Amino acid sequence: MRYSVKEPKHASADRFVLSKGHACPILYAAWEEAGLLTREQVLTLRKLNSDIEGHPTPRLSFIDVATGSLGQGLSCAAGMAYTGKYIDNASYRVYCLLGDSESAEGSVWEAAAFASYYKLDNLVTIVDVNRLGQSRETMLGHDLFTYAKRFEAFGFNSIIVDGHDVADLLKGFDEARPTNSNYACTLKGKGIEGVEDKDNCHGKPVTLDKAEIIASKLGNKTTKNLWELENLIDDAPEVDFEIGKVKMNSPPNYQIGEKVATRLAYGNALVNYCFGWKFLKNFSDVSNSTFSDKVLNKYPQQFVQCFIAEQNMVGVAVGMSCRGRTIPHASTFAVFFTRAADQIRMGAISFANVKFAGSHAGVSIGEDGPSQMGLEDLALFRAVLIIKELLLLVLDVPTLLLFIQTEKFERKTRLSAKQMKTNIY
Repeated sequence: MRYSVKEPKHASADRFVLSKGHACPILYAAWEEAGLLTREQVLTLRKLNSDIEGHPTPRLSFIDVATGSLGQGLSCAAGMAYTGKYIDNASYRVYCLLGDSESAEGSVWEAAAFASYYKLDNLVTIVDVNRLGQSRETMLGHDLFTYAKRFEAFGFNSIIVDGHDVADLLKGFDEARPTNSNYACTLKGKGIEGVEDKDNCHGKPVTLDKAEIIASKLGNKTTKNLWELENLIDDAPEVDFEIGKVKMNSPPNYQIGEKVATRLAYGNALVNYCFGWKFLKNFSDVSNSTFSDKVLNKYPQQFVQCFIAEQNMVGVAVGMSCRGRTIPHASTFAVFFTRAADQIRMGAISFANVKFAGSHAGVSIGEDGPSQMGLEDLALFRAVLIIKELLLLVLDVPTLLLFIQTEKFERKTRLSAKQMKTNIY
């Protein structure tokens, strides 16, 4: 990977998403080896008042998105890769490490379909196939052939490697430069007597004597210097979304007394948003109902169709917002945001700058039946608002604000959404 120890979130650096967030102790140790963290910092893992948590969050300078709620990392990585390929037009690559257990999540395959559809050949997916979940064997065990075929069905190229052989891993990553999927066969707890490949050992500490044995077996047995960094190719453009730096177009020219449907006002507002290039719009397949197709007609390069896959849509939007590269706006029917409740929650924990717009809210479309009525969405976003308040107390970082848009407050809502670096609904 190409990265900078002094500036881990350099705009042109490669991205790494640890979708299997519980493996973060290894990531912390790697950053210690690279020189960013100290040994003393790493040893504060899971301790009170430590940022070295049991699952990573962007409280750390080298983490882009919070992970640990399994099945979400690939969507975020796909959003980063889309931004790199189509928005930044830059050479940085995105690496995402998944566990085999989380590959049972449907959102993983929503993300795989998205990556395939948009031909994200700058995305490298690594699946750690260690056979075991938290309590027992996974659905496919060590059947790497089936894992490979499933991803290949979504358009990925596959490489199978021995996850315990550093030389084989390096060879796999070299081959993966023009491809986009690695499958590493590993054994959970390899080298630890009584733990290796055993059920029900997930997350349990080993004794000191066993830890010393495994430490003696680790090391670089190749001739390659693993810490010899490749030079960054500084080709990601500069962006500046600071308040006062973003230009706005004129507001819609409504007449006094004219009645305008809220969703039409939303479509008009989106077109005005797109006056600034890096305001991306992510949509599920209801753009003709939300009038967001106005963006498609006028600014097609800023319209990102995510189809009927709301969980992936939100994850992609969170990934697109990373490192301040874009300001994504995700929209669908209000009721369908509840399908992506956990992605929205994790986006708040990631301090993502995403704007959400749910149309057809409340019981106003009763003739369509209860399946289309958005009633729980406000409860969802208000609950996430509590997360915001708690994080504000601890970190002074806003994570979500709630707006109800009407024709009367359309301009105020647009101004607020432009100027506030936080999630907005």
